[in-house]
Amino acid sequence: MGTEVLPDDRALRHGRRDRALAQMQAHDLDILVLGRQANARYVAGAPQLWVAGTRPFGPVATLVRSSGDVHLLSSWDEGIPDDIPHEHLYGLAWNPMTLVAVLRGIEGADTAQRVGTDALSPGYAALLPMAFPKADIVDGELAMRAARRIKTAPEIEILRDALRVAQTGLAAAVAELRPGSTEQDLTGIVLEAMTAGGISTPATQDSTWVTSKEHPWRRASGDRTAREGDLVAFSSSVLGDGYIGEVGRTIPVGEPDDAARKLYRRSEALWSRLLEACRPGALASDLLAVYEHAGEPLPPMPVARGLGMGFDTPVVSPHLRATAAAEQLEPGMVLAVTGYVWQSGVGAVFGRDAVLITDSGCEVLTSSPYWKE
Repeated sequence: MGTEVLPDDRALRHGRRDRALAQMQAHDLDILVLGRQANARYVAGAPQLWVAGTRPFGPVATLVRSSGDVHLLSSWDEGIPDDIPHEHLYGLAWNPMTLVAVLRGIEGADTAQRVGTDALSPGYAALLPMAFPKADIVDGELAMRAARRIKTAPEIEILRDALRVAQTGLAAAVAELRPGSTEQDLTGIVLEAMTAGGISTPATQDSTWVTSKEHPWRRASGDRTAREGDLVAFSSSVLGDGYIGEVGRTIPVGEPDDAARKLYRRSEALWSRLLEACRPGALASDLLAVYEHAGEPLPPMPVARGLGMGFDTPVVSPHLRATAAAEQLEPGMVLAVTGYVWQSGVGAVFGRDAVLITDSGCEVLTSSPYWKE
């Protein structure tokens, strides 16, 4: 595990920044003012302080289209890339007018015609026109979503590293699963193994649950202890170098009975169809149709969503059908694809894999084994 705070690799950050600048051109944005941590790191390449919870909008990073310059909120130089000079750093301030003065001093601020933001609070909606007096303040999140949805080659390598650690955590917990194992102990094993593997920040701490035999979407009620015949789901996920890597599997406790084996066969058939739908040019809604054609109820969680710095587009959910119908899969997208089947009296079989859309089809980036007969 690294102990120094280092910027992202030069090829990684410049590839991302070039994509952001191209989308600024496409959306006619002169300046982007970014407050979301994933967007700020995407364009700057500097690690941000990780906290659990939400943050109010603030100008964390500002990207200027004409020069490609990045201005960054930072009180120190550690971890700042060498292509962001010290004079482009500005510190924290209690008075928002101090930050307005910083933005006003950025080259081109006084002549910019269109300035995009990725979020906005009522306060900054009133303050930003003071920094950019001639500009229309518009939605810049659309440009960032378009930039982030297609991964560069260095991004895919970073995702592979995060997935490797997530799979290490999964394998460690699966190896310790037996009657009497508790969800809490197994989750601890997942987190410990991921930390030993080099990443100490989990994307979620709810990594293990005994699936319910009475309800299709709930965890089993009771003392959260695995018993012979239970189906135990694992969701191992990490936040490594700003990227989320995750993998999900369901493992039987002991030898599964015929009903459980039949459920696993249903899951395998569903997963094969999901992979067939992961191809360039396909509509994201085709993934929802897979469940319907297979006769499986759609799960409440997204069937697929973009993986990257946080959650990228598309989000393919039964609750967002119109959105899914308007989204087309493209080479370079990485999706977390979920298979989920349930049977009363048996439990659920849950699986999640990272899938890269390629020019000719797809590549599954995760390699953790599924349970098979």
